[in-house]
Amino acid sequence: MWTDERVELLKKLWADGLSASQIANELGSVTRNAVIGKVHRLGLSGRTKSLAANAPRPRKPRTHAMLRIRPAVRGNTALATAYDLDVMAEPEVVENVVPMGQRCSLIELSDHRCKWPIGDPGSVEFAFCGGPSSEGVPYCAYHARIAYQPVADRRRDRRPNRD
Repeated sequence: MWTDERVELLKKLWADGLSASQIANELGSVTRNAVIGKVHRLGLSGRTKSLAANAPRPRKPRTHAMLRIRPAVRGNTALATAYDLDVMAEPEVVENVVPMGQRCSLIELSDHRCKWPIGDPGSVEFAFCGGPSSEGVPYCAYHARIAYQPVADRRRDRRPNRD
């Protein structure tokens, strides 16, 4: 199956940058997984990704919104709650510092306390916001604006630019 000629062709195609699937098609009667296994056994160098593939993608700006509850009546979710968001003016950026006395543990959480996690769940200092939550929402007003984005803005962000 793996003759010397086929191995040399495999090495050439791999060096040319073809994918394992393309090499399998070129060689014929061999699968993509067989090509990957042979490349591994031959110790051929892994190919690096281009710089464009490694570059972080820019984040989309967040919009803040107020939450209004509306009952859902579609399909299996008839008893679930759907959230309808009203966009409000962009508030000034303020660092939300949750006071130590307001924070609570998992045991202290109730329906009327904000369930926004603060810190690393594996650390001893981990807690929840614990502030008063909005009616029917698991978060306080500040954290609800972070957690829920208006549907219209999400749709607008997905549209391609028409420049």
